[in-house]
Amino acid sequence: MKVAVVGATGYAGAELLSILYRHKETEVAYITSESHTGENISDIYLHLRGLYDMTLSGMKDIEEIGDECDAIFIALPHGHAMNVGRALQDKKARIIDLGADYRFNDVSVYEKWYKVSHTHKEAKRVYGLAEIYRDKIKNAKIIGNAGCYTTASILALAPLVKNHLVETNTIIIDAKSGVSGAGRSAKQANLFGELCGSFKAYGVANHRHTPEIEQALSDLSGENILLNFTPHLVPMGRGILATAYANLKSNTAPEDVDKAFYDMYNDEYFIRLLGRGAYPATKNVRGSNFCDIAWHIDERTGRVIVLSVIDNLVKGAAGQAVQNFNIAFGVDEKEGLDYVPVYP
Repeated sequence: MKVAVVGATGYAGAELLSILYRHKETEVAYITSESHTGENISDIYLHLRGLYDMTLSGMKDIEEIGDECDAIFIALPHGHAMNVGRALQDKKARIIDLGADYRFNDVSVYEKWYKVSHTHKEAKRVYGLAEIYRDKIKNAKIIGNAGCYTTASILALAPLVKNHLVETNTIIIDAKSGVSGAGRSAKQANLFGELCGSFKAYGVANHRHTPEIEQALSDLSGENILLNFTPHLVPMGRGILATAYANLKSNTAPEDVDKAFYDMYNDEYFIRLLGRGAYPATKNVRGSNFCDIAWHIDERTGRVIVLSVIDNLVKGAAGQAVQNFNIAFGVDEKEGLDYVPVYP
């Protein structure tokens, strides 16, 4: 199948190229970049030299790309994918958007949090968190790939809210990410001198991934969930650790929590349950599509504490996009993604 990567020069786009190189069922036919049109991708990313010696196209070729390709991966900042989606709505290509434009059922929520008018409101979209929405992804024309923080957070809490084991108004998520999650653009706050030896929170009470987490958990639980989500930036290249807290319902036993996780995820290849009392580490999933999860029961406070780790560029972006592609096209879900994490 022919695929295109729109926005191939960002971190997520480059990660997509690395994964698709291993994918036996795809041919990367087009790669695009508005800032590097006409340049060779291997001159921008030297680690791709000899693997991808391709020239970057511009967006003016998007309708031709839509005619020739079976799928288009869009790795652009929010506000751009919906324009591509409109241009290609009558083309054969299916769209997997790694940004936020197609993640929300209610576009007014998107407009409120992202401060952008949505120009493709009528688009039929499916939320692209593979382990939760697999059946809907199979026939979707447009897949809104789940965000990085959201993937770690939703997967951590899904078994608990689905089985009504926690008081949903007590959910707090404390998450940490490596700096690649902020993208490749030069920003003063992300300079080495600013980050090295430092650790800080940001986006307190207003981070844009908050409503995305709330949407999925509300869908799973059948209740309207509001929660606190606080992200932090740590001085490492990649990886996310999400720590989620919630009060257990009074009649919930530790064994009920164990059963909920194993019932939901025991057959999921990319979710590795470490069990009650374990400590997942970002190093153990680095460069892979795995999500490692463990949980602790604090009997003193009556809370459950769930720890979830992913690689933000793989399971949190490009790997999840390819997993969604595999589901949508009836390919083995592990194709292109079945490899050992990079260690150490």
